[in-house]
Amino acid sequence: MKSPLLLSLFDETERRPLSVSELTSQVRGALENRFTAVWVEGEISNFKAAASGHWYFTIKDEGAQLHAKCFRGVNGRIRFRPSDGLQVRARGRITVYEPRGEYELLVEGLDPVGAGALRVAFEQMRDRLAAEGLFAEELKRPLPLLPRRVGVVTSPTGAAIRDIIHVITRRTRTVNVLVAPTRVQGAGAGAEVARAIRSLNEHHLRAEREGRTADLIDAIIVGRGGGSSEDLWAFNEEEVARAIRASRIPVISAVGHETDFTIADFAADVRAATPSAAAELVAAREDEMTAIVLTLARDLARAVEYRLLIERERVREAVSSEGFDEVRERLREARRETDELARRLETAMARARELARRKFERVARELSPVRAATRASEGRVRLAVTRAALDANFGARLDTARAQLEVAVASLDALSPLGVLGRGYALVQDARGRVVRSTGRVRVGEGLRVRLGEGALKCRVEGVEGEN
Repeated sequence: MKSPLLLSLFDETERRPLSVSELTSQVRGALENRFTAVWVEGEISNFKAAASGHWYFTIKDEGAQLHAKCFRGVNGRIRFRPSDGLQVRARGRITVYEPRGEYELLVEGLDPVGAGALRVAFEQMRDRLAAEGLFAEELKRPLPLLPRRVGVVTSPTGAAIRDIIHVITRRTRTVNVLVAPTRVQGAGAGAEVARAIRSLNEHHLRAEREGRTADLIDAIIVGRGGGSSEDLWAFNEEEVARAIRASRIPVISAVGHETDFTIADFAADVRAATPSAAAELVAAREDEMTAIVLTLARDLARAVEYRLLIERERVREAVSSEGFDEVRERLREARRETDELARRLETAMARARELARRKFERVARELSPVRAATRASEGRVRLAVTRAALDANFGARLDTARAQLEVAVASLDALSPLGVLGRGYALVQDARGRVVRSTGRVRVGEGLRVRLGEGALKCRVEGVEGEN
């Protein structure tokens, strides 16, 4: 038996034992209040992505391990996918999973240690989309030979659009530029870029359906100027890569500088080192063809000059020959015939011009304002006469119909029972409303209703005369 003295050292609350749930709950509260925001560094193991979208894994070092959990709403903001063996730095809060009595880290942020988070995310997405076949060479489409309209997806205020327009203006006179303005960095920029690509494709398909060939888009340039990896990240997003691959129009990726590579570069049909290089790709064919045409024109001019020299020498030889006089006479005769034919042609042309002038003057007179006003006045007179005739015809028909209606009304009035009553006759009905036509249908003392021309009488039979 315990000593009362020892029991008196503890109050009632301290003497009551705690349940496991109560103790675990108190431990959880103490840990959550003490470790509301901690950073933990270690190696990932036992990584598992659940069907719910949550991540479960363990962070460990050589001496201990810590269970960790990252909910779907949080891991959507993490730019890489964890994997076993990856060294990471996790930020979160400590809690207790009460059903198992284990404490764990609720992860709110995750960064790889060593390689940058963006590099890890870039490599993982590149490998995943490549395995899916999104970058396959057989999907790449050639650029059109001579594009007439080029869509550009970039910032309307950036250096990229100025460089593109400058190069195209300088190197070609046949290419038009259609800009789909969008943000190219920051949160949500990737979605805007993908939306701009889809918008240009919708414009192209709509023009194709409506037969507006001048509004068709032959190629799309997607890009921006240089910047940090963070600045260029919009072009590493999966949504942009899929929008490029789904485009009906060939896409040129021109992001950053020559040393910068993005997911968009792998997904696009053609990769350009810079926006200016993309514009040169668009205009290069025209420059090449212009150079070829100029070269051919020079070669042709030289060939013609050489041929003229040869033919001139042959003419000189012919002039010095004996048969040249005969040829000269034939040329004179041909010249005289040509002059006669030219004179006849001029006469015929003069006669045709005179006939055309007279016909034009006749048509002009017929179309003169005065003649048009006269025709309009005549038309108004004819309209007034026609309207008067219609009004007269309608009035006559209305009078005829009114007379017919009056005859019908008179006929109906003559046949109406009320008319008969008005001449002094009466209509007798029994209590059920039936018409009494014979004295045999009534009895003495029975109530009857007698309807007159004006009003009705309630009567009672006192006697019957002429009963059948």
